[in-house]
Amino acid sequence: MALFIGGMLFLLAGYFGWGRIVEKIFAPDDRKPPALANPDGVDVLPLPQWKNMLIQLLNIAGVGPVIGVILGIKFGKIALLIIPVGCVFMGAVHDFAAGMMSLRMNGANLPKIVRELLGRKYATVFSWFMIVLLLLVVAVFINVPATLIDKTVFPETSFFWPVVAAIFIYYVAATLFPVDKIIGRVYPLFGALLVAGSLAISIALLVAGFKTPEILDDCAHFADFKAANPLFPCLFVTIACGIISGFHATQSPIVARTMTSERQAKSTFFGMMVAEGAIAMIWAAAALAIYNIAPSNISLPGPAVLGNITTHFLGKWMGGVTVFAIVALAVTSGDTALRSSRLGIGEMFAIDQVKVSTRVLTCLPLVVIVAILLWWSNTSAKSFNNLWNYFAWGNQMLSATTLLAGTAWLLRKGRRAAALVTLVPGFFMTAVVVTFILWTPGTGGQPWGLVPGGLPLWAASSIGALAAAAASVFVVRANMKKA
Repeated sequence: MALFIGGMLFLLAGYFGWGRIVEKIFAPDDRKPPALANPDGVDVLPLPQWKNMLIQLLNIAGVGPVIGVILGIKFGKIALLIIPVGCVFMGAVHDFAAGMMSLRMNGANLPKIVRELLGRKYATVFSWFMIVLLLLVVAVFINVPATLIDKTVFPETSFFWPVVAAIFIYYVAATLFPVDKIIGRVYPLFGALLVAGSLAISIALLVAGFKTPEILDDCAHFADFKAANPLFPCLFVTIACGIISGFHATQSPIVARTMTSERQAKSTFFGMMVAEGAIAMIWAAAALAIYNIAPSNISLPGPAVLGNITTHFLGKWMGGVTVFAIVALAVTSGDTALRSSRLGIGEMFAIDQVKVSTRVLTCLPLVVIVAILLWWSNTSAKSFNNLWNYFAWGNQMLSATTLLAGTAWLLRKGRRAAALVTLVPGFFMTAVVVTFILWTPGTGGQPWGLVPGGLPLWAASSIGALAAAAASVFVVRANMKKA
């Protein structure tokens, strides 16, 4: 219980302390943001601050801080320490950097930011990688909420594919219409669900934890999981969104295009990531409790464990409301993932996105690819696990790239010492990704890496550290000259 409460307090202190330092480094000022300087009435237009904060939170808080931590807490209660520390010093800095760079580049999406700061050659490969990752996100964030609704609302009769179709249709509509027409109107409802669900599970968890403190102790049944999944690098891939997530860098530009002042950046970008860290802490602690109360949950998939958590702590009715809050998290990330894909393709090929006809034509191939991914991922449980696993490490490649781009941006402004706030986490996440794809054996539910069967962990981590050092040195040297 001490780790849980202490972690929540650390997140709060981190927002007011480290958040203030990061704000001074990136120095938002009174210049006109894109929404006021160059509005287009579709993707670039002013929205009130409270709505931007809510949109940012719902965009970034997908199923990662719930399903990811339900899996990730199997590393033990040390995750309750790593989540808040990683969230403040890595994830929140990452989201703030992505948002500020987009604001200063007229609402640029991540591919354009990377091209400007890390070079055309890398940006070309990275841009296509990002589009593929976003489409994986869309498929995952249709699949998971459809499964949750099917298993909890319609447990007797399967309505999985009709629910998939309904969510998919909503995604397409949300990405085609101007941002204020659908997303700006339905998100307050989704936000209310999120607040209700999070408060309900946190209160129930605190009551249960004070009555029976041992439910938040390490579970002896985690031993097999820990043996197959080393803390480094696996925890930082499994608990993606609660600590740091490259997906967020594709979402921050959406809100950067609707903000009316740069001075809203700390609360909108840094603050909403801290809020996501709190959500991750709540569900990590709830998962730890249910594994101790009913160890049979350890062998179940994440969505099934989620259903058992809500039923156990909240009962059937309030548990159902909480499940719908998680559905809202997934849906409100999936719709903007498809929107980011459209914007990214439009930016890469200079396709006008103001006209309805060009937006539709840009979306058509994306819709076809997502439909294929959905069909493939539901052919078997193994296919869905592979989809999730490749999304997990690909997501962190985006985070490493964004942090190194932020380092380049600060160095070009002559902020040499200040650039360490992005360089250090950028180094760490580069090492995580390289280590993981060299070590992962392709067995036991893990995806295949670059080496069949995987390298020994010591070799993979050594190469990962060297690769991270090389990337960091390259970025520093190249951009010191451009200061």
